Amino acid sequence: MLSATVAAPVSGRWRYPVAQIRQFGLLEPEYAQAVERLGREPNLVELGILGAMWSEHCGYKHSRRLLKLLPTTGPRVLQGPGENAGAVSIGDGLAVALKMESHNHPSAVEPVQGAATGVGGILRDIFTMGARPVAILDSLRFGDPSDHRTPHLVDGVIAGIAFYGNCIGVPTVGGEISFDPSYTGNPLVNAMCVGVLPADRLTRAAASGPGNPLILVGADTGRDGIQGAAFASNDDPRASHRGVIQVGNPFLEKLLLEACLELIERGGVLAMQDLGAAGLTSSSVEMAARGGLGVEIDVQQVPRRETGMNAFEVMLSESQERMLVLVERGQEAGLMDHFAHWGLHAAVIGSITADGTIRIRDGAETVAELPIPLLADDVPAYALRPERPATVMDCTGLDVPSGLDLSHALLSLLGSPNLCSRAYAFVQYDSTVQANTAFGPGEGAAALIRVEGTHKGLAISTDCNPRYMRLDPRRGAQQAVAEAARNVACVGAEPIAVTDCLNFGNPEKPEVAWQLSEAVHGLAEACRALDVPIVSGNVSLYNETAGLGAIAPTPAVGLVGLIEPIEDRVGIGFHEGDAVVLLGQPVDTLSTGELRAVVLGDERGPFPRLDLAAERRLGDLLRSLAQARRVRSAQDVSDGGLAIAVAECALASNVGCRLKSEVLRADGGPVAALFSEDQGRAVVGCLVSEAPAVLAAAVAAGVPARVIGHAGGTRLVAPGLLDVPLAAARAAHESGFARLLGHTGTRV
Repeated sequence: MLSATVAAPVSGRWRYPVAQIRQFGLLEPEYAQAVERLGREPNLVELGILGAMWSEHCGYKHSRRLLKLLPTTGPRVLQGPGENAGAVSIGDGLAVALKMESHNHPSAVEPVQGAATGVGGILRDIFTMGARPVAILDSLRFGDPSDHRTPHLVDGVIAGIAFYGNCIGVPTVGGEISFDPSYTGNPLVNAMCVGVLPADRLTRAAASGPGNPLILVGADTGRDGIQGAAFASNDDPRASHRGVIQVGNPFLEKLLLEACLELIERGGVLAMQDLGAAGLTSSSVEMAARGGLGVEIDVQQVPRRETGMNAFEVMLSESQERMLVLVERGQEAGLMDHFAHWGLHAAVIGSITADGTIRIRDGAETVAELPIPLLADDVPAYALRPERPATVMDCTGLDVPSGLDLSHALLSLLGSPNLCSRAYAFVQYDSTVQANTAFGPGEGAAALIRVEGTHKGLAISTDCNPRYMRLDPRRGAQQAVAEAARNVACVGAEPIAVTDCLNFGNPEKPEVAWQLSEAVHGLAEACRALDVPIVSGNVSLYNETAGLGAIAPTPAVGLVGLIEPIEDRVGIGFHEGDAVVLLGQPVDTLSTGELRAVVLGDERGPFPRLDLAAERRLGDLLRSLAQARRVRSAQDVSDGGLAIAVAECALASNVGCRLKSEVLRADGGPVAALFSEDQGRAVVGCLVSEAPAVLAAAVAAGVPARVIGHAGGTRLVAPGLLDVPLAAARAAHESGFARLLGHTGTRV
């Protein structure tokens, strides 16, 4: 018999104030719907469970219908969305698991632990699948650098990522950092992890076998992170932040990682689920729901590190480094011995039931009893009410002033917030631990990890441009997929899978609903055009700051590519004497982009040209050139345009470049040729003797191509247009990040 049951409301009044219901992550109509389904009002423990599972963070109630538009299947796909991570085959009995998650709201409150536990959570998503994590990437967005809080957030987030990744021994090999005023007060911290596993050890989290025991292993449960899922799904600025920030322990997680992988290898695990958002509530409910079963938990059996914790706190705690493991009845003792060998505390806290109910006991007392479908499949799924804003970013660009100093413009861009060197961040990350990093930060157009014991490599990239998203969310999302695919193609890899993190404002607002809807359509269209499935992801909504409004729509894309053999890889650094070839359509106008924003002071301009069919042809060409070993360097043209791509190639190897001024003058004028951000282009370097073969291959692939210069010397030169010493370019590039944050030097 359920104790502490709440009676039906009297005279239409709820037991709980509407403000309290909202703080639990529920709208009043949702609460009314839950009461109707239950036939009674929930007690406090049940309200906490409902609020967590019906929150946007866990229930995806504003995005679930949209997400069905995404392509999620393909010949390589072993596991699509719906599990802890997606997984795809890479041949020879091996698979890759990948996932991207957000930790935005916690990082805004406490950047070090917010970012650190974001890394810890994404690692658990991967090794829960039976995969050993081999790479971490981070997609980070911060507000106006001049805002007094931005340096604190940047330093804290970077320190948190470095702390957790470095301690646990997984290389942080890439990602991106961008600045935009819309993120002021609401930074985005999106963490991506990739792991490798034998395909036959892929582990899922579906309950089976009523009566089988549930074992909780890892850290003892504390009061940190209570109601974190509801907090991350709440736009109420009055909502309390106390207790919502988790505290991470990477050394404990390392033990948990090794113990879980060894257990999976040994066999006997029926299901495994990490405790992330909503803690024990979501992990047990999701495991039961996937198996169409129920679950019973006795909170008195949950190991605790704080005295006096009640059932509400135990069920909603988001303490880190915990795992829920399901095994066959009778295997408990062996499991306890296994975890004890690794110095981990494990306890049987409940069992699987056949009645489709989550039943929470506190010893002999039943304190919560809810139907599993109410918390899973029956979570409200809203049809968005999108409305295109009356004013979207103006595409009418300012005229480019005559006589623009192109050398000064290049130096200004190289030192600007979105284009300067990220060495300030990545020197704090261990990018080479595990000894399989082929390309770390700044060495290739994408990060590249060797698959140990094979000749395979995994190229990995994250991308999204908030400026493009403000201008056109659908094409901006297409561009994010296209650029990520182009990055891995420059390395020589074939795109095989995408994971994403959809970061938007309040979906209850029609303009945000429009941005979200357009972006998801754009992701779907680009992935279909490039034939790459989306196998996992995350949705983070309600990213808004009081007085500043919503963030720029930011559907961060993480993409994994496969190269075999890895010896065919192509870096970005120029080689002395090489011909420099531009692949892709000539430009005819100056698009929106960094030159307009940084140098001209007005970012308005047309959306960069984007042709998904042309992107696919370019990717195929880049891979074929790498496989034939006809090119010795490759870099995609994106933010900042051709001039920045050439400068990055030159700085990577300290080899300059002399561009043909006549070619630049012919392509819409030198300013557009150098700084337009039109998509579908890449710069490759090859031996002069190979240039005719490269051009011929481009013609056969249907990709325009021209020799635009030659690598060599110590300057970036286009006679009569541009002349910048590499030393000056490097000084501007490498000092920019510390300068914009008000630091005196680069942290090592």
